[in-house]
Amino acid sequence: MYVPPAFAETRPEELHAIMRAASLPVLVSPTASGLAATHLPLSLEAPDRLVGHMARANMHWREFDPHAESLAIFTAVDGYVSPNWYATRAETGKVVPTWNYQAVHATGRLEIIEDPAALLDIVSKLTDRFEAPRATPWAVSDAPANYIAAQLNGIVGIVLHITKLQGVAKLSQNKSMADRDGVIAGAEAENPALAAAMRRTLD
Repeated sequence: MYVPPAFAETRPEELHAIMRAASLPVLVSPTASGLAATHLPLSLEAPDRLVGHMARANMHWREFDPHAESLAIFTAVDGYVSPNWYATRAETGKVVPTWNYQAVHATGRLEIIEDPAALLDIVSKLTDRFEAPRATPWAVSDAPANYIAAQLNGIVGIVLHITKLQGVAKLSQNKSMADRDGVIAGAEAENPALAAAMRRTLD
């Protein structure tokens, strides 16, 4: 991943926060016939361990090279930055559009999980994570056990054993304070999450 020094994010707690904020990562793996890519939820269960699952019918898990590294791509907040938001536009006119974003690339070896008890644990933890903010969270145990068992037959578990994390947080750090304030104000109306992320870089 191209990471300009001004935007490099290396703090483990921030890398993990970006990964947890990402809604749907992409897992990319080499196969004999080229790259395989799957969009799937992945949960950071430990600093060196990502866990998720994919459809058993997906050839990704059957064809990936177990001796090669796979890559999980996470994007948290992102958004377009209009030149109209920069104070510099009124001063010199020397401005262009850009895109601000947070991203993490997690590299590691894949492990496939097919044991029913382990699969149940994976889907239960993922469900609990995404249901937690709801007023009345749904749990896997709310469904009939035989129905869940049948559903588990249609998936395989995925564990990415992380060997490297690379992060970027491009949030206008290379701009003047006046321009940064302008982008925050502009993003506030269109993309409050981006504005909030930019404010955190000022703390």
